[in-house]
Amino acid sequence: MTRIAALTIEQAPEAARSALQGVEKGLGFLPNAFATMAHSPAALNGYMALAQAMGKNSLTPAEREVVALAASQVNGCEYCVAAHSFFGGKSGLSEADIQAARAGTLNPVAVLARAVTLNRGQVPDGVLAEVRAGGLDNARIVDVIAQVTLLTLTNYLNNVARTEVDFPPRGA
Repeated sequence: MTRIAALTIEQAPEAARSALQGVEKGLGFLPNAFATMAHSPAALNGYMALAQAMGKNSLTPAEREVVALAASQVNGCEYCVAAHSFFGGKSGLSEADIQAARAGTLNPVAVLARAVTLNRGQVPDGVLAEVRAGGLDNARIVDVIAQVTLLTLTNYLNNVARTEVDFPPRGA
């Protein structure tokens, strides 16, 4: 049972409405995660700003989905696993890739995302050496950490709220 209700655009505080309208326009529907986050316009707008900035980082769209899947799996976020499985498929990940990303084994990005999340940032030296040997430089390592941070917000919110999963969207 949902513990924090998703809001409609009309129910949302005025300061959250334009962000929600932008999400709805961009995706063709308003996902419950955003509609739940709208209870706090500061949280929603901060999340949106960081998400927009992360869209310009050194990771490809598929790699960002890999981070989302690995972190969401560790954090036990059913909502984000469903959403990012959908978006991962749209970014070119196969079902096998999605499963390997969730397990944190697909590639160095997945390995690092899982390790950062699982160890709350206390990544063992061996893991860092492994992902560097796999091609991640310092910029990409920082971008993975930042992407994990973005996902941790939605993972925790959806876990606390018990957000109703609405992925894949109807008609997709």
